[in-house]
Amino acid sequence: MRIALAFQGGGSHTAFTAGVVARLVDRGAFDGHDIVAVSGTSGGAINALLAWSVLREGRRDAIPSVLEAFWEDNAASGPIERVGNALLVGAGLAQSLGLAPPLNPYLVPPPFDGREEFRRLLRRHVDFDALTADTDARHPRLVLGAVDVRSGAFRAFDSRRDVITPDTVLASAAIPTLFRAVHVEEGAYWDGLFSQNPPVAPLLDDDPDELWVVQINPTRRDDEPRTTLDIADRRNELAGNLSLYQELASIEKIDQLLAAGTLTADSGYRQVAVRVLELARPPAAGLLGAASKVNRDVSFLRDLRRRGRHQADVFLAALRFEQAWTDGDVVVLGELLAGAAIEVEAPVVPPADLPAFLADAVVRDVTRKELVGEDVTWRVTVDGAPGVLTVTVVGRRVVALRLGPVPEDER
Repeated sequence: MRIALAFQGGGSHTAFTAGVVARLVDRGAFDGHDIVAVSGTSGGAINALLAWSVLREGRRDAIPSVLEAFWEDNAASGPIERVGNALLVGAGLAQSLGLAPPLNPYLVPPPFDGREEFRRLLRRHVDFDALTADTDARHPRLVLGAVDVRSGAFRAFDSRRDVITPDTVLASAAIPTLFRAVHVEEGAYWDGLFSQNPPVAPLLDDDPDELWVVQINPTRRDDEPRTTLDIADRRNELAGNLSLYQELASIEKIDQLLAAGTLTADSGYRQVAVRVLELARPPAAGLLGAASKVNRDVSFLRDLRRRGRHQADVFLAALRFEQAWTDGDVVVLGELLAGAAIEVEAPVVPPADLPAFLADAVVRDVTRKELVGEDVTWRVTVDGAPGVLTVTVVGRRVVALRLGPVPEDER
């Protein structure tokens, strides 16, 4: 199977992505498969760069150690760094509350604006001198998202035509309130949040069978944001998800046209199954809002990586369940569902033998994405009618299963 990976941006929260990818590699999720392309934006671009830098060397097993080394190095662990981190987070919090104006990075002298420190950090973990444009496609593709400040044009730095440098990564991560626009070739670039977060469409050129997305900004929020801090935080999340869900919707539409026969194989399109692993809102976000995305506290970053490892375990358990379900393996399904709480909503008729019912009557709709959040959700058809199958995983066990119609707000 050919897999493409896409890592959403979200500042320090993208330490979660490092935990996800490290655990997937450690658990052998990619064994027997090819990672054909990796994309990222902002903090996601850093994770994408680090993973790609060892993939192109054929050292996939080194991904966990490379990611861990970077995020430990990036953490504010010393006394001076902790003070600087606290000041930066405090400034971000004050801005979110409307108590301070946004920082103008052009008022900060270049030696102190953090760009050169960022470049040094990257160079400590990636040998950029060994990177050349991969015009003959010998290695997996790397795509980093940015936007040209002056023209408004989206820019996807692509390892198949561009030489990846510290500045191309910095261009993808240049938050306007923290960094000056980064000049690469003839362009002046800001954070890819304003374009593709992360780039998805370019990955389809490598003919993946599946696209695995690590999403940093939660899709849903249970309560209505009413405080200044919550409003600013939710606005940041929605802005960060806008381009991603537009691109994923395009993939789903093409998948549906292929499934319906409206598009045929000679159209140049192919089915791509989409799986999304989502970060649940960290507790710090409730206290700091969007300012938590610049928090480099060592404990905070370690906790995010821990959360990423946990979410990867949930994803892998869901893959095992899905494999048994789609293969019609009622024995394994029975083992996985033993002791699980089962809820079947009308109009689905509660089956006497759930494993057999899943194998015979419930079909995964591969034209719709799988979402791995607090629960794992698939769109399905049940005896031909659209429905939703949701499982709750604790550790590696399925502890609850719900099967029912598609909610009205998702139809």
